[in-house]
Amino acid sequence: MRNGLFCLRVTVGNSIQGVIVMATILIVEDDAKISRLLKEHIEKYGHRAVITEDFSQVLQQFQRVAPDLVLMDVNLPKYDGFYWCRQIRSISTCPILFISAREGKMDQVMALENGADDYITEPFHYEVVMAKINSSLRRAYGAYAKPAERVVKVQDLALYPERLQLSFRDQKTSLTHKETILLEALMENPMRVVSRDQLLERLWSDHHFIDDNTLNVYVARVQKNWANWGSRARLKR
Repeated sequence: MRNGLFCLRVTVGNSIQGVIVMATILIVEDDAKISRLLKEHIEKYGHRAVITEDFSQVLQQFQRVAPDLVLMDVNLPKYDGFYWCRQIRSISTCPILFISAREGKMDQVMALENGADDYITEPFHYEVVMAKINSSLRRAYGAYAKPAERVVKVQDLALYPERLQLSFRDQKTSLTHKETILLEALMENPMRVVSRDQLLERLWSDHHFIDDNTLNVYVARVQKNWANWGSRARLKR
């Protein structure tokens, strides 16, 4: 706290930053040139792109990255894209779009039957790929989506307000209602200073009768959870 101000800071490597991206897209494609071009176009549209390099750990990377959409090739080292599509679909409803040079009808049928949302054949226009990506994102999360559970994310931290739960990578902890409100206020404004009065207003409708140390107690509880996890996220005071 600094003059009654609080700020959520997240350290990544040697830098401190907050995430401001529209969507995270995982590219599972073993052709390095195609992967690079896809990444360039995706980032041009304001999304974040992550390229798979270890094709024996696709599911583990999916769980680690937690993407909003997956671009998947059919022909991959180790296991094919149909296999990885099934693995991802067993734990997530995240949109999966296949991109492949295989034009056979059965390949497209297999992709859809294994859980894919669309199948794009090569050669393709990158503008068409982006249109399909954005369309899938709208259906899954945007104007056409069914109401979904709210999630507030900052780097590897994910807050689920309705569940009263906070996760850091593969670790989860339950929160009290007040701790959830506190974290939501801070995570909605990463790297920005939030005043003590603003937090008190969110936490208690009439904060004039709240002891000065009460807010510090909730902050200390959150810090303890992060310290136990080894997270670099910090509440700077």
